[in-house]
Amino acid sequence: MQRDSTTSTVKPTDRVNLRLPADVFAAIDASCAARAGRVSRNTWVAEAVREKLTRDRVEVVSLELQRRNG
Repeated sequence: MQRDSTTSTVKPTDRVNLRLPADVFAAIDASCAARAGRVSRNTWVAEAVREKLTRDRVEVVSLELQRRNG
């Protein structure tokens, strides 16, 4: 697999375009609506990504921690 040249230039918070079918958006919206408070699609997707990384045992280290620890 070829490494994407943009991975080294990712900002602390960066955008990504994500294409999903309408039924997936509807399911995400339903899940957001079922939760207490207001949960945006962005928050829901970010949580889902972190959950998947945790299941796959991929450590997510914040950029702030990386900067502090050199």
